[in-house]
Amino acid sequence: MMKELLANEFVLPLTMGFVFGILCRIHLLRTDYRQYPTYPHGKIIQVSLGVIAAALGSVAIPALLKENYTAVTFLTVAAQQFRDVRNMERTTLSEIDKQELVPRGGPYIEGIAMVFEGRNYLVIFCSLVTTSAAIFFHWWGGLIAGIITLLLARKWMSGKTLSLIVDIKEASVRVEGKDLYVDDIYIMNVGLEDSQTLIREQGMGYILTPKDANATVTIAHPGQRQAILHDVATQLGVYTDTGEPSLTPLVKRDLSTGRLGVFLLPQVKDVEQAIAVIGAVPILESVFRMPQKSKAPKQEV
Repeated sequence: MMKELLANEFVLPLTMGFVFGILCRIHLLRTDYRQYPTYPHGKIIQVSLGVIAAALGSVAIPALLKENYTAVTFLTVAAQQFRDVRNMERTTLSEIDKQELVPRGGPYIEGIAMVFEGRNYLVIFCSLVTTSAAIFFHWWGGLIAGIITLLLARKWMSGKTLSLIVDIKEASVRVEGKDLYVDDIYIMNVGLEDSQTLIREQGMGYILTPKDANATVTIAHPGQRQAILHDVATQLGVYTDTGEPSLTPLVKRDLSTGRLGVFLLPQVKDVEQAIAVIGAVPILESVFRMPQKSKAPKQEV
């Protein structure tokens, strides 16, 4: 039985596609500052789904060559299952978000859920390409194709960050009467003297200046602004507690220029680290706008 199995011409290509698919999912699996997926159970779920995706991707081409067209239809079933994965991630993160001092916000959660669905399709792609190359170009072709697809998957894993579309600089935080300002941008009203004192001691401010019209519209979205606050609070801590609205980090927009004033109360007061964190905030796919690409006629200013 074993000899017959090893004699099958598709055993080596299938094995290579399956292995590279699993390696691709493990390669894309990261538990970073966002602490998601959790360790170990969240990772077990994601790796298990990656194994299924690798198996589906590796059998597609051999099934076609054997004229077993029914087997290929499982890919459509898999697509439905991975859409359910997206729904599962969205539900889980939404429940977690209810207990966050600085929540992620809906658009950030939707982006994370989309990423987890998309990475399973990357695994299918990696397995399919590796298996195909191993069939048509022998084992060395599958090895080269597998390595190339791993590198491509790594490149596609990360999206754009805020540092590409905005200039970030430190700004002064001041309380005038009961009004809180970051540079010249009004943030909120702070009535309690204890809160005012704490803000003077712990508060940090930053100004985000958009580089073009696309950036201006993108950072104006409340979901993108909430993502900034959540990432900073996650990595630098937050000097607040439940029921303390006057100590809540906020981002407000200068309507005339499109700049953002970012008010923070971090546990770690490190100016350079905060700039690095804000610059590394992902640009959310669901809020990214490109008005400069519009074909509508531009009005002369």
